[in-house]
Amino acid sequence: MESIGRLWVSGFLLAASLWLASLSSGTVLAAESPSYVVQPGDTLSQLALKFNTTVAALAQANGVANPDLIWVGQALVIPSGGSPAKTQPEARPPAVSVPTPVVNVPYQKQIRGLYMTYFSLGSPSYREHIFRLLDTTPLNAVVMDVKGDRGWLAYPSSTQNLPGLSRDYYPMPDVAQVLRDLREQNIYTIARIVVFKDDPLARARPSLAIKDSLTGGPWIDSEGLAWTDPFRREVWSYNIAIAVEAARLGFDEIQFDYVRFPTDGAISTALFAEENNAENRSRTILGFLAQAQKELRPWGVKLAVDVFGYTVWWDNEMGIGQRLEDIALYVDVISPMLYPSTFREGIPGYRYAVAYPYEIVYQSTAAAVGRLRGTDTAVRPWIQDFPDYAFDGRAYTAQDVMAQQRAAQDAGASGWMLWDPRVKYTEVATTTP
Repeated sequence: MESIGRLWVSGFLLAASLWLASLSSGTVLAAESPSYVVQPGDTLSQLALKFNTTVAALAQANGVANPDLIWVGQALVIPSGGSPAKTQPEARPPAVSVPTPVVNVPYQKQIRGLYMTYFSLGSPSYREHIFRLLDTTPLNAVVMDVKGDRGWLAYPSSTQNLPGLSRDYYPMPDVAQVLRDLREQNIYTIARIVVFKDDPLARARPSLAIKDSLTGGPWIDSEGLAWTDPFRREVWSYNIAIAVEAARLGFDEIQFDYVRFPTDGAISTALFAEENNAENRSRTILGFLAQAQKELRPWGVKLAVDVFGYTVWWDNEMGIGQRLEDIALYVDVISPMLYPSTFREGIPGYRYAVAYPYEIVYQSTAAAVGRLRGTDTAVRPWIQDFPDYAFDGRAYTAQDVMAQQRAAQDAGASGWMLWDPRVKYTEVATTTP
């Protein structure tokens, strides 16, 4: 049975590679007028530069009413045209030189975890609910928002020495006691740190923000939040200082999220401190991770990174600076977000992803494990324990959640983590080891 499964996986990965090759980045299709298949991370402004034309000409040739709305797989006609003016970025920092990675220690622990949001950390009822699950089920790990999606820290920190960053409210001021209690229960603790999506820092220090070419102020994403510029070394230092502080407090693992360039919003108006191209994006993300690895190593914590689910399927940096094999050189764990609802384009053989929780997680995990074979970096996916929002709005049942858990295990993952932004969790699904 095992050998049959391996042959099936090999056949599937061959089909997947052919599918990915058919959409390979930069391919201009022969036609009466040249055309281009949109790749993840592409924008009209980037394509205008690539093909020596203008955004307006591209939009007109393809009937695009909103230049910010193009989609992966869309075939665009490439018009002949003039040369767009290039806006010069301000104060370019020195180019990042990526150090040689430290050799990782093989990661063996099988994690069965769940996630606590920033605000749930400060709620007695949510704490009671989560800590009871950790105490009474086979769950053995918890991911806590040390620095969450809104950029605020969960406890008073010595890193918040800028005006506008300190707060009157912290959901987990008793972090040291919480960690002691969890350690007594033999619970593995993971500090989630959202890196470049950082509205408070970007507004407190506009010089560190991605700029908007139209307003001159911080660039704002589709959620109304500002981002810090990944090219700014001060931003690296701030986030690494938070990570080191979390390690000193006693967290077992540092998990970086949003270690990438932005995707949601008017990317065409975003100005960075360095040219926003694939080489610079990749070098910058790896430079940040290399520096974090170096500074965290003395504390003995594991280092993890969250990546998009499609990252396991694409062999480029997807326009965000994330390529699986490169990231693996600097971290102990890679956690692809394999929520079926996020696979809007499906995967080979499973276009309507939400209906196939086992298959989506199994095939994607197997793809990641296969790509990282020969490294010491573990694959530990995030899985879906929340209602669908992209396909048909279905609830995800305990059976659906458990199917994903089995899929991760069957495909060779080092455990899994449940994501439910409501912090409810399907209790039956937490009782299965």
